[in-house]
Amino acid sequence: MKARRSRVPLLALCLSLPVLVAAQIAQTPPAPPVPQAGGPAPASPGRPTVVLGGRDLQVPVTIRPAGPVVALAPLAQALGGELSPDESGESSTLRIGETDIVLGVGSAIVTVGDQIVSLSQPVTRGEAGLEVPIDFLSKTWGDLSGYSFDWRPQEGRLAIGTRSAREIPVALDVVHLQAMTTVVLQFPEAPRYDLVQQPGVIEVRMLEDRLAPPADLPQVKDPLVQGVSITPQGVRLQLTPGAAVESYVLENPFRLVFDVHQPSTVTVPGGPPVTEIRDEGGIRTIVIDPGHGGTETGAIGPSGVAEKELTLILARDLEARLEQRLPVRVILTRNEDANLHWDTRAAIANQNRADLFISVHLNSSLGSGARGAETYFLSTQASDARAARAAEAENQGDATPPPGAEGLDAETQQDLQMILWDLAQTRHLTESQRFAGMVQAELNQTLQIRDRGVKQAPFRVLVGADMPAVLVELGFLSNPEEETKLQDPAYRSQLIDALVQAIARYKQTVDAAEAASAPAPPGTAPRATPGATPGTR
Repeated sequence: MKARRSRVPLLALCLSLPVLVAAQIAQTPPAPPVPQAGGPAPASPGRPTVVLGGRDLQVPVTIRPAGPVVALAPLAQALGGELSPDESGESSTLRIGETDIVLGVGSAIVTVGDQIVSLSQPVTRGEAGLEVPIDFLSKTWGDLSGYSFDWRPQEGRLAIGTRSAREIPVALDVVHLQAMTTVVLQFPEAPRYDLVQQPGVIEVRMLEDRLAPPADLPQVKDPLVQGVSITPQGVRLQLTPGAAVESYVLENPFRLVFDVHQPSTVTVPGGPPVTEIRDEGGIRTIVIDPGHGGTETGAIGPSGVAEKELTLILARDLEARLEQRLPVRVILTRNEDANLHWDTRAAIANQNRADLFISVHLNSSLGSGARGAETYFLSTQASDARAARAAEAENQGDATPPPGAEGLDAETQQDLQMILWDLAQTRHLTESQRFAGMVQAELNQTLQIRDRGVKQAPFRVLVGADMPAVLVELGFLSNPEEETKLQDPAYRSQLIDALVQAIARYKQTVDAAEAASAPAPPGTAPRATPGATPGTR
């Protein structure tokens, strides 16, 4: 990523130019600009322009203290993209090819496919609609469609071009652990590729770009991956017959990851029984995690009520209400006052092949005035200092290593935890963010409580959960008024109703998306998407 240039001198220049130009006109008439042969006319001072292939685009640009922002809707029309507001009105989705980009006004965090991306400044709303910074363009159309974006502050011009073909090195890692093989292809920059999957074979075909295979390609000896070949044209994975595979992308550095496994039914030691894995899509199984338990009491209210007691009551009520209203299977990570390691909670959800994971907690603050609900989804970095403190408080607790990790040293355990974060929850962050927004909106609307917003933080209980996952703080036990309410069954019922409504809304959107993407009945012609290439970056 290029280092950002300071925008303050440009802003001062833009503000002072009209005065200087007016004074100069009174003395000497300006010489007409001389355009370069075949190029666009120079930009007028104070009026930034956008140029694509020598053609001026009617795309408004606004200079802000943190840098220029560009109107998104007209740019989407020019570069190819479908921009639509979310049904909740809280966010918008930009679709480029087969990739959805979710963004919201006032947030400098967007999701690009399954990835969380940070921007140099928040998305804003101007006269022409949503406005985005230049790095948003580089991280969307740049990475997905091969465009280049060059902001030239001296000219007040954004020049858009196309990247030439590149030769990109690739590194290969193949790791087999706990009946799963993970294949990682690592690149110094994001290539343009098409992913083609056939029975027993996965192909990564380069588009425009070419690969530089490693000098010493490791020989693959694996029970699930029979071989890996790399040529300038792409990568080919030969799988064991019957093996299932899932793929996803990680950033910084760019990695294309394949998880290969044989479908099977597994058991979590000490956890709820695991039923047969089903192939249906949509939201079928929901795991609810009552925070804390056993020696870990969690927050303690002024009257002495413990967080662990109320979270278990809330989780049981939520389980009953969900099973009454929705066709879902609900599993609690604990159904009694017992110690349960963070990693075991996520493992219970993973081994039950859950479609949604909800960790229920109650908040606490040094002061007694804090109130309201907060909803979190996972990030290695907290969205603000308050979120960081909340994660630190919740992460204090049972340090007993999860089953199978007792013999590992602390550094190795930490490395494994980061691998779990990196290779599991990352691909679900888009949906976690979307679901968290629905939960927070329902809590705000139903209870008319203070909106403390959707936030990100590195909560340990969410690390490794291989499905959309959120942690919801349903109130402040440190606030005597909220502590009293939380002990009132009628008030807790309102909280449960809000959560059920949010889950129902999310289930509806996911089920509808699954139905829309289901294979067409025999004899039905598939609906084509103009200009879209499945699996293309």
